[in-house]
Amino acid sequence: MQIRFRWNRLLPYALIFPNVFIYTLFILVPVIWVFYLSFTNFTILNPGRWIGLSNYKVLLGDDTFHMALKNTLLYWLFTVIPTMAIGLVLASFLNTKISGLAAYRSFIYLPGVISSVAVCMTWLWLLDPRRGPINMLLESLKLHGRDWLHEPQTALYSVMIIGIWTGVGYAMIIFLAGLQGIPEHLYEAAMIDGASTLRQFVHITIPLLRPITFFLFITMTIRSFQVFDFVFILTNGGPANTSTTIVNEIVKSSFQDYRMGYASAIAIILLLITLIVTVVNYTVGSKASDID
Repeated sequence: MQIRFRWNRLLPYALIFPNVFIYTLFILVPVIWVFYLSFTNFTILNPGRWIGLSNYKVLLGDDTFHMALKNTLLYWLFTVIPTMAIGLVLASFLNTKISGLAAYRSFIYLPGVISSVAVCMTWLWLLDPRRGPINMLLESLKLHGRDWLHEPQTALYSVMIIGIWTGVGYAMIIFLAGLQGIPEHLYEAAMIDGASTLRQFVHITIPLLRPITFFLFITMTIRSFQVFDFVFILTNGGPANTSTTIVNEIVKSSFQDYRMGYASAIAIILLLITLIVTVVNYTVGSKASDID
């Protein structure tokens, strides 16, 4: 009986051990190792030595890193918020009883599950300065086309549009799940009281979607801060670093310049930015819930 009691107490720990082990081995240990490397001059051929805060001091004066940081924040600001807004509108529309609903959902969600390489190759064709359909359409309207991916004024914003296009489906699905979890009797009561559709949306839908919005904001923020494949394939950070991002600089410093220690310092900065945004959003969301 005593042995059975001990086993029942140990069973929960035995069940979570595989997950904890995998998390420690593949996430926690690498993060600690990267944090250590950020204080060294480690390269592939050089085991490295402790140099303290030298890498971080170099970052403060690195114009390329400043440009990458600015571009990453711009990408985050102009992709996450529009993507969530469009996703919420589409989810609200698709939460109604219309014919062909499943087809609409699949069509909107499709860009999010297509390979990023396939997405980039498609957009490279669409944005081709000579034979691209977008420029051909503009020329048919007597407007001048542009070299969208190779001009400093348009390169980053072109990548942003592609990021929004691929992320809207994900935001729509998450919001749609949240909308379907809102009890119908709340809307019925509001209609009886004479509340308009807009007032129902503002006072019922948005407050009850707050947990979904928080989850979606955090996941899309992490996704936007980690953007790499679109930039690498479409612009490779150019022209003149006007579309480079933090992750692009991490990859470049690691596998082109072989400055692993410096790249680790950039990665730690990215981690800190992500944590700050997450904590701020959580704090604001908690205060808003307390007010409600």
